[in-house]
Amino acid sequence: MTQPAAAPRVERVDAKHRYEILVDGITAGLTAYRDRDDQRVFYHTEIDDAFAGQGLASLLVRQALTDVRASGKRVVPVCPYVAKFLKKHDEFADITDPVTPELLRWLKTVLPR
Repeated sequence: MTQPAAAPRVERVDAKHRYEILVDGITAGLTAYRDRDDQRVFYHTEIDDAFAGQGLASLLVRQALTDVRASGKRVVPVCPYVAKFLKKHDEFADITDPVTPELLRWLKTVLPR
């Protein structure tokens, strides 16, 4: 008899500026951010092709946003996936800030080239 798969687990990895979603201990995807004052700016989300179609991106982003709320920060959705998620989930509208040209210029200065 095979063991049931463990529930996916989301972890914040501050050293890498990202949240990772793990399935059976394997990193299945991530959503990357940079912090700016009281804002957590999400700029990239990806799920490994081997784990596609399981709803992991939605679970990952929901738990990341819940963690942002718990930490007292605000969300800036530069990442298209995070922006799309927020349009469908207005329970996070109260902690969401708009993406501005000034913020995008700042983001370019802090991301590795």
